[in-house]
Amino acid sequence: MNKFWLLMVLSSAWVHAEKLHNQKHDELLVINAMVVAGVGTPAEGPYDIHIKKGIIHDLKASKDDSDLRKEIKQQIDAKNGHVLPGFINMHAHSMNTRAGIDMSQPYQHYLWLSAGITTIRDLGSNLEQTLKNKADSTKGDIIAPRIFVYPGIWGNHTEKDLKARMSDLLKKDIDGFKFGMMDKQTFNAASEIAQKHNMPVANHVGVEDMNAWDNIKAGTTTIEHWYGVPDAALHGVQNFPADMNYSNELHRFRYAGRLWREAQPEKLKQVLNAMAENGVAWDPTLVIYEASRDLQRAVTSPWFQDYLHPGLEKFFQPDADSHGSFFWGWTSEDETHWKNNYQIWFKALRQFSDLGGTITTGEDGGYIYQLFGFGYLRELQLHQEAGFHPLEVIKHATVNSAKVLGQGNHLGQIRIGYAADMVIVNGNPLADFQVLLPRNIKPITGDETTGGITWTIKDGIPYHIPTLLKSVKDMVKESRAEHKIDYLVN
Repeated sequence: MNKFWLLMVLSSAWVHAEKLHNQKHDELLVINAMVVAGVGTPAEGPYDIHIKKGIIHDLKASKDDSDLRKEIKQQIDAKNGHVLPGFINMHAHSMNTRAGIDMSQPYQHYLWLSAGITTIRDLGSNLEQTLKNKADSTKGDIIAPRIFVYPGIWGNHTEKDLKARMSDLLKKDIDGFKFGMMDKQTFNAASEIAQKHNMPVANHVGVEDMNAWDNIKAGTTTIEHWYGVPDAALHGVQNFPADMNYSNELHRFRYAGRLWREAQPEKLKQVLNAMAENGVAWDPTLVIYEASRDLQRAVTSPWFQDYLHPGLEKFFQPDADSHGSFFWGWTSEDETHWKNNYQIWFKALRQFSDLGGTITTGEDGGYIYQLFGFGYLRELQLHQEAGFHPLEVIKHATVNSAKVLGQGNHLGQIRIGYAADMVIVNGNPLADFQVLLPRNIKPITGDETTGGITWTIKDGIPYHIPTLLKSVKDMVKESRAEHKIDYLVN
């Protein structure tokens, strides 16, 4: 095919994509799809997936001359690729500003969708703005993932103040609570209120006078990160140095990297077994600590060049006043401890899964050199590094996460009757998760770098990923020019 005709074909494909992008369709057909259902079974197909009013209506073996293809004009061809259930980000934070620089919300929403994320669990952001985004996303009025809102309650409170605070939040359209950095007394009181109102709880324990045993007794829904898990298996308390100051971010993350090695293996197995038996799920967010074991990799992520907002870039710079920006004194010894930390952490996750525990996926993007969406896709790779088969990793990201959200009968699977949330990938992510990243396929047209994910569909609405990524790139260029900030991360 000569260059002229190739350009004509590419231009035609782009025009077709533009007609489908961000459009509500009564019916949509995804054809030639190798389907990964999400439940841990191998890919099947090719199938034609019939979407009707935002729901998966039917799956039929692909046939070029089928009546369905003749009847439904709006079609997306997934030939040579795979279709997965929409990913669920179980640890998200919505951000409108970073380091004093405005960051328009579409920036973050577009990045999440570009990573195949169709649902987020927002754990403590600007509540009113997040609730508005939730409502607008549900109606399809904005381009954004589906949002479950868990307002954050941090620190210690009197019982009276706690009841007043939670009572006020319960009057709003929230889906659960995030608790963090509480003493045992506050945590138990807050958990009792949450249970009374059937509200799930995500808990970021930190270093407190409580640990995973308290989460088990209180019926916590998910333990975030890993705080509280190894703590519950110590011989006494962690061996902190005499000059340890938990308010010092450098100290906090340095000695977190020495914790897992102090956990007693037999005690840890008891903790993990009790978590599994009592339905306490684990949302490890492996990716958010990766800079601790490999700072050079973190600061030189290739996608920063085009997609890193200057507000995030400024926030990521070492600064004692910014949470997680602790690298002013990071050493090779710190990295070595964290590398060892990860190996024990990986082993504990596998053991938890073997005991019947539920593992989910989340990114905690916007902190510690992790960019929204990209961090999530790296999270999938780290679950694989921990020893899970790619099909298990996809299950963590879809079926398991939907189950923990209480949406197991509606989200997380390519299955008839489920929400039409799916990720269309130009390639086989089961062979290589890197094909999900936006640096692996040639662009459809122009000079924009696009990813292996070509379409993300949420509630039957298709979003063209090259189009979204071009918009993100333009937002970043505009903000850099406005604030006279060039790409600086080094």
